[in-house]
Amino acid sequence: MWRYLQAHEAFVRTALGEAHDAAFWDQLADFHARQLAFMQHERLIHLLVTLAVAVLCLGSVGFSSLSPSLAAFAIAALLLGLVSAYLVHYFRLENGVQRWYHLANAIETKRGRVTLEHPKP
Repeated sequence: MWRYLQAHEAFVRTALGEAHDAAFWDQLADFHARQLAFMQHERLIHLLVTLAVAVLCLGSVGFSSLSPSLAAFAIAALLLGLVSAYLVHYFRLENGVQRWYHLANAIETKRGRVTLEHPKP
């Protein structure tokens, strides 16, 4: 998913650096809006999965403190590693979507629409 996000971002940034007609900017705006919707859905799903795994991790940590055993600690460690990986992935998705919002504003500027320019990350 990260490569997909980067490839789309590079495509849009390249298009923004070139001169195109109004029809192209309309098509690019529609395409980018669809891709942004896909990423927002992906971000929501990953947030829900991350929260579920975090709750399971907290439960396993609580269980391993109440009933210490090697298996309980192993499960807690495994879930902690999984939560860490999900947090990194979600962080990257979130920041990528935030950059795409700026790209959407730049596309709207090219279309001649009124947009608010925010500081770029």
